[in-house]
Formats: sequence, C-alpha cells, structure tokens
Amino acid sequence: MKGKRRVILLGGMVLTSLTLLTACQTSATNNNSSSANTSKVVAKATKYQVSNSDISNAKKLLINSSKWHYNAKNKVYYQVNVKYGTKTKSSYESMGIYIPAAYINAKKSGTNTYKISINTNKKVNGYTASTAPIVMPINTPGYSAQQAPTGYESGSAKFTKAGFIYVLAGCRGLNQTDSSNGSSPWGVTDLKAAIRTLRLNENRIAGNTNRIFTFGHSGGGAQSAIVGSSGNSKAYIKYLKAIGAPLTTTSGKATSDATEGAMSWCPITSLDTANEAYEWNMGQYSTSGTRASGTFTKALSNDMAKKYAEYINKLGLKDSKNQKLTLKKSSSGIYTSGTYAEYLKAEVEQSLNNFLKDTKFPYTATSMNGPSGAAQQSGSKPSGQKLSGAPNNNMKNGNNSKPSGKKPSGSMPNGGAGSPGGSQSSGKTYKTVQSYIESLNKNGTWVKYNAKTNTAKITSLKAFVTHCKEASKDVGAFDGLTRQQTENNLFATTTRKNGHFDSTMSNLLSENAGKYAKLKNYKSSYASAFASDLKQKDAQGNTMTTRLNMYNPMYYLSDYYKGYNTTKVAKYWRIRTGINQGDTALTVETNLALALKQDSQVKSVNFATVWGQGHTEAERTGNNETNFIKWVNKCLKN
Repeated sequence: MKGKRRVILLGGMVLTSLTLLTACQTSATNNNSSSANTSKVVAKATKYQVSNSDISNAKKLLINSSKWHYNAKNKVYYQVNVKYGTKTKSSYESMGIYIPAAYINAKKSGTNTYKISINTNKKVNGYTASTAPIVMPINTPGYSAQQAPTGYESGSAKFTKAGFIYVLAGCRGLNQTDSSNGSSPWGVTDLKAAIRTLRLNENRIAGNTNRIFTFGHSGGGAQSAIVGSSGNSKAYIKYLKAIGAPLTTTSGKATSDATEGAMSWCPITSLDTANEAYEWNMGQYSTSGTRASGTFTKALSNDMAKKYAEYINKLGLKDSKNQKLTLKKSSSGIYTSGTYAEYLKAEVEQSLNNFLKDTKFPYTATSMNGPSGAAQQSGSKPSGQKLSGAPNNNMKNGNNSKPSGKKPSGSMPNGGAGSPGGSQSSGKTYKTVQSYIESLNKNGTWVKYNAKTNTAKITSLKAFVTHCKEASKDVGAFDGLTRQQTENNLFATTTRKNGHFDSTMSNLLSENAGKYAKLKNYKSSYASAFASDLKQKDAQGNTMTTRLNMYNPMYYLSDYYKGYNTTKVAKYWRIRTGINQGDTALTVETNLALALKQDSQVKSVNFATVWGQGHTEAERTGNNETNFIKWVNKCLKN
C-alpha cells in the first residue's frame, strides 16, 4: 500500500511528511481507536525531516543494473553483496536478491554478469514483475546473526518457482564472528535498512516493494514480529543513520521499512514480561531445580507470577466477543481463575481437537522437536537449527546457535522437558484415538474424550502444564540472575557484554530483600546487579527500557504501552507454535495474536497452536514452507 507524500522545501531542506493509509478492513475484535485516529497518530510518528546529505547518501545505495548473475538450473537472476548502508562495518550487512528469470530482460555485461531491465509482460504463478511479493527469511535462532549470502542461495528455489522475489538480508546478532555490535536493536535495524534499500531501488528490481513478507522461527520469529509491528518507528532512526541506511529516495521522498505481512513460528519475544509469563504459566507448578521448596527463587517465581496477573489485568486484551480477559485469585494456583485463564484453557482444548481432527490412526508419535503425526512436513528442525527454506550459507555461529535460554539446574521435573509427562513417547505407535487418550491419562485423568464427536476437553491449565509443558529453564528464564541467559546478551553495552533488562524482577529483588534473605541461595548482589544494569545506556544514548521496547511487538500493538499506534503495522499475520514447548510461555504467542486482532491496521491474523510439538516450525498439516507460500498467495488473492 503506497502512502501519500507531501514534499515542502524549507531553506535548502526538504521536509517530507509521510501520511500512511490504514488497513482497508478492521478485525472483528477491534475495540480501539477508529481508523481515522490511527492514521493521524501513525502519520505523526513517521514524519521525517530530510537533508540534502540524506539524498546524497541514497544515491550511493542504488543497485548496479549491470552486476547481475544467472543460475541456469533454477532460472533465476541474482545479485549479492548489495549494501543497505553507506557506513556499515560488519561482514553481515549486505543482502542478496533473487528474481525469477521470467521477470527479467537481460544482456551480457561481462564475464558471468548481466545488465537487466524489467519484463512486465510475463507471469509466474499468476504474478508479474510489478505484482510479485518479496519474501525475506529471518534465520536468527537465539537472536543470532544471519550471514549475508555470497552466491546463489539454494534455499530460494521453492520461493522463486512460486513467483516470489527472495531477499536474503544478512544482519548482525548474537554469536556473530566479527566485532561489530550484535545486541538490541541492531539486528532489526539491519533488516529495516535492507527493506528501505529495496524501496529505494523499486524501479531497478522486480517485485512489489509494498508486498514484503518476513518469516522466521524462534528468535527469527521474534524479529519477524518486531519488523512487522514496528514499521517506520522513529526510535530506529538514529540507528539507521548510524549505518547510513537510505532514509529517503534520490528525489527526497521518505523511504519506509514497513512490511505487508509477518510469519512467526514459536517467537521468543515480549521480553519485558517473558520471565513473569513463564512463571505464571509453568514455573508455579514446578517444585524442582531453582523452584524447589525453601529456595528464594521459588518465592521469587511465585511473586513474578502474581506480577504477571497484574500485567494481564492492565493489558486490555479482549476475546472475539469483546469480553475483557482478566485473571482472578484462585485456590488452585496463583491467579489461575478468570476469563484470561478460561481463554487459554480453551486454546489448549482447540489445539488437541485440531490434532484429533487432523490425525489418522494408527499414529506414530514423533519427536517434540519435529513434525507431529498429523503434520508430516519435511525440513522441520529443533530449536537452534536452521529454518527450513531459510539461508543455506553454512554460517559458523548463527545457524547452529543454541536454543534460547538454559535448562534449569538440579533435577528435571517429572516427565522432563520435551515429552508430555512421559506419556507420549517418540516412536510409539497408537492404534486408536482411545489408546492415545489413555496414554495422556496414564498418570491421572485430565483429558476427557467424547468418541461420538471425536473431541476432548481438559480439566485445567495446570493439568496440561504438568503433563505436557513443564518448565525447562531456571527462574529468570530470559533474564538470568547471573546474566547467563541468551537474551541477557541482547542488552550488551559499551562496558558489559550482557545485561539485566527486567525491571519487574529488579523491583521484586529490591522490595522483598528481607523475605528472600531468609531463604536458600539468596545473594544481595542480585538486586544491586539488576539496579546497576538498568541504568546503563548504549552508544546511542538509549536506556535498557527503550531498547527492550524496541524489541517488543506488544509495545506497538497494545494501548498499555506508549508505543501504541506510533508505527505502521503489517496487515497480514500468521503465527504458529508448538504448544508443548518449554522455551516460552503459551501466553506470548496468544497475547500477540489477541493484540493484533484488536489493531485497526491489521486485516487478518492466522494463529494456531500445534499439539504434540515443541520449539519447531510447527504446522498442523503439511510442510512449513509450502504453507507459508500458500498463505502469502491467499493474502494477496493471487
């Protein structure tokens, strides 16, 4: 969707006001500001004052039309080492662009290089050079770096054959091999710079630059969601300037880093409350490791769960009937009653019933980190491994980074992480639905099955968690007490390689020092370390809180936050998660989906949890790549 632009000359300066259009359709669950009000707020947020130096900078980032290469096997023209900033220093900061040959007219320009122009007549899968979507993989598990391509990318073939333009943008992140900063918000900054560069060059490449879709898993799923929710955020401008990203076209019109759609598998995100969500959803039911009785971390876990309930009650989420979702005190757990708890319970039941509907018996259970019996997809990988369809560039430290977080110290909970209470064993065959249900109820009946309707109900959220989704990380699942978690590295500063970022944990450690000091394993240094880190700023002068907000999709989507309605949000969303994963709380993806459904800029939200799956590119049926392609086609009605 193209924006309306007004350009005013002011004493040698060009002032560009970008007025964005709202989505043409409002979600059925929208209960927030009108589309007109949203448009005004977004337009205000994305105004940008342009200087002549911005225009000069943009000219340096124009793509050379004579430097394209050709892959005869897959009939694709491509160019690598395309810079998206004039001040970039990292080897990760460039991109490759892969275009179906049907969209191109080409002439030899040198040895193995071609000069191209755009062929607007031919079609691939119903798309033309002017209508084809652009898809961008974000393969950054654990918020790792994504290496820039150096040649033809074999992972692009499935997408270019579908008529898509495939853009692989390298980006900085954790565990990168050079010395440049890979912490928040540099990874997303790089991706935004790549998107702006595509728009700068919209007449030099095939594809519709208003039809950009991102997709990723885990940390990549998180960054896909961040990019999709933070379009044209003013907070990123100083970072984009720092790397020389094109903030304008060569004619002085503002560029945009907004996208059309976002696909997220198991996004590890919403880090401002992820620790508290983890304890409310899973930690409160655990009695081992750092949650053992008598430890201060068990008390901290319970206090964090209470704080999460307070957060939910202020968040303003609503269901499809416009009912506010809240939590209430209960006798069977920490704030486990109320409409929000009932909504999550229904979500679990829907996941199980989808599984029963999709699965043919006899059924052979597979690994929690692989496809379910209903979803015989190829290429699904466990957490930390390369996303199927994502870059095939043999990155040393990016594609093979470890999953988010670390496993708890001490003995594992009963059943262990990654298996539903030991009842669903990988490789075991269940001849009938009834035998499968019996295995789930092996250690106590919590699933009630109706054979006549082939549907099931569960007794409680607690029952599901204790049988299928036990805590697999220490208290402080994302912000570790000793800064040991993967996400701590996201908040490095000039003086520290990692940092605390959770202000709720910080406040609890400070306010409850007397109580915690009477329990096992408490150290007063924990509170002081949190307080000290939260005061730190990065090289651009931003606080931990600002950087945390920049990496939180909910910051832009909920009126609980100041960032609400200050960005252009992607219209189309698809979210999938393995419901059994212990990597993050079920609340993370659920809250994201609910907030998106309430956002007037969002046209559709396709959300599902996948029964029996862990931290993977979970799909109810079929192949994850194929399903993504079908979804993009459906969004565009091609």
